[in-house]
Amino acid sequence: MTAAETRAPIALDGALDEEVWRAAEPAAEFVQAEPQEGQAATEPTEVRIAFDTDALYIGVFCHDSAASALIVNDIRKDFTPGEQDTFEVILDTFADRRNGFVFATNPRGAKSDAQIANEGREVNTSWDGVWTVATRVGPDGWSAELRIPFKALRFERGEAGGDRIWGVNFSRRIRRKNEVDYWSPVPRVYNLYRASLGGTLAGLPDASRGHNLRIKPWVAANTTRGVGAPAFDNGQHVGLDAKYGVTPSVTLDVTVKPDFAQAEADEQQVNLTQFSLYFPEKREFFLENSGMFYFGDIPRESRVGGTRFSPPEEEVLLFFSRRIGLTDTGEQIPIDAGGRVTGRVGGFGVGAMTIRTGSRGTREGDTYTVLRGRRDILRNSDVGAIFLSRQSSDLSTDRNTVAGVDANFRFRRALSFNGFLTKSATPGIAGGEWTGKGSAAWNDNRWHAQYSLLSVGDNFRDDIGFIKRTGIRKNFADVGVRSRPDALRKFGIREMHPHTRSNIYTDQSNVELTHSNHFGYGFFLENGGYLEIAWNGRFERLVTPFKIRPDQRFAPGSYEWNEYYLELETNHSRKVSGSALITVGGFWNGTQTTSKASLIIRPSYHLTFDMALQRNDITLPFPMHDFVTNLVTTRIGYAFNTRTFLDTLLQYNADLKQFSANVRFDLIHRPLSDLFVVYNEQQLTDQPTPINPGRGLILKYTHMLAF
Repeated sequence: MTAAETRAPIALDGALDEEVWRAAEPAAEFVQAEPQEGQAATEPTEVRIAFDTDALYIGVFCHDSAASALIVNDIRKDFTPGEQDTFEVILDTFADRRNGFVFATNPRGAKSDAQIANEGREVNTSWDGVWTVATRVGPDGWSAELRIPFKALRFERGEAGGDRIWGVNFSRRIRRKNEVDYWSPVPRVYNLYRASLGGTLAGLPDASRGHNLRIKPWVAANTTRGVGAPAFDNGQHVGLDAKYGVTPSVTLDVTVKPDFAQAEADEQQVNLTQFSLYFPEKREFFLENSGMFYFGDIPRESRVGGTRFSPPEEEVLLFFSRRIGLTDTGEQIPIDAGGRVTGRVGGFGVGAMTIRTGSRGTREGDTYTVLRGRRDILRNSDVGAIFLSRQSSDLSTDRNTVAGVDANFRFRRALSFNGFLTKSATPGIAGGEWTGKGSAAWNDNRWHAQYSLLSVGDNFRDDIGFIKRTGIRKNFADVGVRSRPDALRKFGIREMHPHTRSNIYTDQSNVELTHSNHFGYGFFLENGGYLEIAWNGRFERLVTPFKIRPDQRFAPGSYEWNEYYLELETNHSRKVSGSALITVGGFWNGTQTTSKASLIIRPSYHLTFDMALQRNDITLPFPMHDFVTNLVTTRIGYAFNTRTFLDTLLQYNADLKQFSANVRFDLIHRPLSDLFVVYNEQQLTDQPTPINPGRGLILKYTHMLAF
């Protein structure tokens, strides 16, 4: 398609009544990916693109024969597009068919944006651009106008007087039909992030991104009392974040005395395993452009089962930013300053980060350094390298470095090969400091299969990574079939998915330590629901005692058991929906009945109630060691409009007798500028003598200045 230049201002009101919209040639003739891949979309969509000297404009009209049945469930910032009517666009601004910026909206003008790399292998939903949108709903559908300033994007300058070429694609979701349409066709097994499947946008000028300098000063004040503390401590803080476009395709970020008090609290987890749990990063500075530094486990492209209870797959992440500025128990370590450079230079993607933490108690701070480079090769492949370092300020021998190389190859869209090899270096440790992984996968509309081998040395150490276990080799295999018999559609079944996967862990001498086998049969329903029945076979060999609770441990030896589970997810686009996962069977040398359930209630797109319960009922050979855990989590979200939100997270852990609350108010008073008010509380409910609950109130104001 070709962009049209507008000579007159465009009033952003969603009406599409300016002359340029009548003159521009539309991108139309969308085709389905779901449910009938390759057939024409059931409702027409027309997209036009215009520009002036400062910005790109996208005008879309989504025709709908039943406009009164449009589904809108959320208007908050970075809403989830999958459960409502939406329009999305990807702009591949380097025309490299690998990377891009994604913008999404719904009929009520909500905004969601993301930065993708390597065709969606790395997705950064925390990327925020300065852009605006207006929508309008009418009797024959809904329309939207998006304005995206050129300075909000990265791109390389073209030749003088020459037109710019970008990659582009559009996606529309008609949720009541559970239909997904694309302008440039995309197989249903993939999504809009597959930049190589997009079309071409021509006719853009050699636009300037200006100085591209953003400065965001902030001020904060807090009053906090720890659990059982006699009084409140007050504090005031100031800091500065800055972003500068060093070149049109390279960005420098700087932060001084960062404060993350407004970050959402972690959801608690019940750990019945031998290993550390993975908690995602939620701090803004570390989230932005985080995809550039991704190195480690290659995620499976086809997840088995629903989304509500899918556990994270991370086994080895070489760079895990939560190691910086946080202790293992989640306590904050002050950060003095940090800087990050990310972008593209020629055919290279580059990233460099350095963070300096302050002292904590008698321990001086550390300096963290991450260097990442990646080179695009062939049509859709890349090779890269990474270097990580943690160095103590007061002890030269207190340091750790890791270096590695990786490669990702894709052929014929469905076939991929991936691998990495790394080595750590720590004073006083010699031997067994290698880690490597190789993987081969096939993923198309009907079949998915993958095999991978991971090896983690006995002495591999990564002070700024997430390594679940060392001294192991892991063989992983995954095979499944996606079948869509037309005869089942009248019963509300869109796809059947028999599948199996296996994880086998051994030590470095190939002595088996753990294996888990999964055999499942899933049913994807026409309305978006999901049903699966499955059997899991488990084996564990303990070489040292495993202490699962203060009064219960499992002795060294071999344990084998079977689990059976049923998972159900209803149509999450409805005002009331739910999910459930019930597991019964063995548990080491005992039995278990584990239940996970959630209920989501949306009275309107302003208000959401999300309640979840996890219960583990464990029976062991000695009755005195039986135990039950209950974890209750409740989220309440209210969006006053698309710029003002109130979110509440309430949690009660019956095992720890602990209640916690996190209440966050966010007013976006201007683009990328916020006023946060955060209240935190934590109580222990089983104290023989009442003690003061922990409480804190935080006020933070940020103001972004653009030049």
